[in-house]
Amino acid sequence: CCETIPLMIDTAKLSSGISATQSNNRPMIVLVSSFGGRSYAFNVAYGVQKAALDRLASDMAVQLKQYNIDTVSLYPGVVRTEGNIQALRAGTWEEATGGMDLENNGETVRFSGRAIVHLMDSTNGSLEWIGGSGKVGVVAELAKFVGFVDEDGRRPPSIRSLRYLLPSFVFPKIEKEINGGKIPDFIKFNIPDYLLPWDVFMSGPPPED
Repeated sequence: CCETIPLMIDTAKLSSGISATQSNNRPMIVLVSSFGGRSYAFNVAYGVQKAALDRLASDMAVQLKQYNIDTVSLYPGVVRTEGNIQALRAGTWEEATGGMDLENNGETVRFSGRAIVHLMDSTNGSLEWIGGSGKVGVVAELAKFVGFVDEDGRRPPSIRSLRYLLPSFVFPKIEKEINGGKIPDFIKFNIPDYLLPWDVFMSGPPPED
């Protein structure tokens, strides 16, 4: 920060003298956080450091506003990183994550990159849509708002969407309780892409052992 923020301040000063037709963005600091900043995930250390990133983005927005520098705390979904793919292949993924669907709902790192590109473009209204500088931007929700997709052409649902939560956590539990019974396909394939309000999402209980 000590090295990059002065450069951003200089860039913002230069951008302030450029017309809107010549420049559609201004400097932005993007912190990669996660839903663990809002709700229990994995362990105490993980949640605390993600919540700290959210607060860092919020407080920096206040101090950097005078310099025309924006900040965003970015929430990817389940990302197909090298480590996560290795855990899936090794058979340790399900136990470590509680059954998050990496194969069907996993995002590539490029999906997050595309979200950042669109956040920096002042012409599409995406920064205002998430609430402005210092707020949280969910990659999957930005993709739906702006209209971009992942590199394989898919648009994975947000982790707080029923389209993600029901098949990932609720349906498997129901099927287990009914001794191998199956949720009908007409239900599985017609789940609305409804987002749980943040206060509801944050109030959910931690996963059971």
